[in-house]
Amino acid sequence: MAEKTYKTLSSSGRIHKALKQAEYAIVHDKVGFIGFLILLAIIILSLISPFVFPVDVESDPSMILQGPSREHILGTDHLGRDIWAQIANGGRELLFLSFVTALLGMLIGVILGAFSAVIGGKFDEIMLFLADVWLSIPRFPLLVVFSGFFTLNNATLSIVLAVLSWAGIFRTVRSQVLSIKERDYIEVAFMQDLSLPHIVIKEILPNMMGFLAVNFTLLMRSTIYSQVGLVFLGLLPLEQNWGVMINLAWTQGVIYNPRTIMYLLAPTIMICLLILSLVWIGKALEDVFDPSLRK
Repeated sequence: MAEKTYKTLSSSGRIHKALKQAEYAIVHDKVGFIGFLILLAIIILSLISPFVFPVDVESDPSMILQGPSREHILGTDHLGRDIWAQIANGGRELLFLSFVTALLGMLIGVILGAFSAVIGGKFDEIMLFLADVWLSIPRFPLLVVFSGFFTLNNATLSIVLAVLSWAGIFRTVRSQVLSIKERDYIEVAFMQDLSLPHIVIKEILPNMMGFLAVNFTLLMRSTIYSQVGLVFLGLLPLEQNWGVMINLAWTQGVIYNPRTIMYLLAPTIMICLLILSLVWIGKALEDVFDPSLRK
């Protein structure tokens, strides 16, 4: 009987069920569906923009800080370059860095949190202590300090942000695993003397797909905030994204020139839309995977 129960609750079946729930959440939740469409539009625009809307590589002194026109629908920047082309190309770097950082941060936090909860004992106590200490360190000021001692490029920034994010994910994953490991099919897995990695990866984590998806969107949002904040302060040498545009627009005094205010507003609006889409998608997923929030 125990073997039968264990087989009916296969990891592939739980993953498939979680994916179907996620699909239902996005399609049937109006706000979540709108958020999904916004995110999809930003991703598609970021992918096709190098071919359809290439960024100007040369300045045009005769077109410096011009207002919107037929030729330049959002106007031009302080070098006479088209603002719309920069908007179309500005999301690619933010999306890539936030996705990679969230993936690395989730990987670290999920592995440590799951194994800490399952192993327990001294290992769990030590990991809890380290997580509490790590959470007490202010994240953004530490990033500012790091930028003064190290050159943060795309790779190092992703690693640093992921390492700084593991503690929060660790605690939430650990609490979830402590609840899941008391269920019957997990006890059956232990009785069958399955390996610890098998139990964690094949039996426990597939039941947390919705929870992990929601936290993935949260981590992407916090990563975007950190990137844009560092770029705005001029501490991160990134090539082309919306944060760079905001920094340049601010330093060029665009806020005092109403005719070219779109140089500042356009990237700000795009960042807000990106964050809003992640918020709405995360809310839709949370409503489905959290029974207490289901309508």
